[in-house]
Amino acid sequence: MPKAPSRSIKSKDGPRRVVIGARSRTRANGGTVAAPASRRRRLWVGLVWMALVCAGCGDVREGHVLQLPRRPLIAPGGAEVAAEIRSLDLEAREDRIYAEVARGNVPDWLRRLRPVVVTGRVEGHEHSVTFWVAPDYLAVGSDSDSFVIPLSARTGQRIADLVGGSLPTPRMVDAVWSSAEARLAPIRLEPGDSMATVRYFERHDRLVEAQRALYGVSPEAFVAGDKLDVVVTPTVFTNPGKVALYGWHRPDGRPIRALFTEHRDDRVVFSHGLRLVDRRVTVDGRRRDLWEVLRDPSVAPLLSRRGVVSEPRYAIGSQGR
Repeated sequence: MPKAPSRSIKSKDGPRRVVIGARSRTRANGGTVAAPASRRRRLWVGLVWMALVCAGCGDVREGHVLQLPRRPLIAPGGAEVAAEIRSLDLEAREDRIYAEVARGNVPDWLRRLRPVVVTGRVEGHEHSVTFWVAPDYLAVGSDSDSFVIPLSARTGQRIADLVGGSLPTPRMVDAVWSSAEARLAPIRLEPGDSMATVRYFERHDRLVEAQRALYGVSPEAFVAGDKLDVVVTPTVFTNPGKVALYGWHRPDGRPIRALFTEHRDDRVVFSHGLRLVDRRVTVDGRRRDLWEVLRDPSVAPLLSRRGVVSEPRYAIGSQGR
């Protein structure tokens, strides 16, 4: 039986404050008079309504959510999607998953991104970088019926582009693991040709869900440890057809897989996962683009052990492949 996941729940955001200014009218003599009671009631009703609507919207101030359409009411659940793609080849399977994500068939809990803070010194200067990530690996379906689906780096890049995001670097993966609310124990399955099949993906997904249920980890929790990350490094763009993999951390924080860049991209197995990262980050309190930061030698080492990542993306063809 895997060890109970350790928990490290931290609040990166301070308390929210809403300041409501009273509307007033000016008297002819320069004084003021409060708005009529009926208008004040309408104002308060409107404010209460907005508060109720926004209560589940996450950090509306920052807008760090996946930029996707609302999930269609008739969209299939994760189990149905998995069953429908079992017999498809890799290209057809991934085209189907891309289409499901593009139309918004992802759980609501996946859309609300979580902040991760990295601080450190580069060239004698102290810096702080905050980036926002999905709380778990990419899944399709609903809140109650989702399927975490391994994908190739090319399709992962297409989906990251679709939502204005990126894939993480290995150092960012480490920071995600350290910041996660629940750290799951990696579940390893016997190797073989079947580990690249959808049925194997489903089997692993069920085991991860069982572990979450055993330890009371809610679907919306910020988790790590359940998958091996597809990552970006300084070489991925110039090494087409290959995928960079890293992570799958043990409970003691040691990754099962050190950075590995020799696998073909069309070899997708049950352990692979795609963690989406918002490209909007903050550096020392100033909003910047993640790719710009990774190209900047004055701050890139905070997010990349290999320093500058001049092209932090996988190459995809002219038609999105």
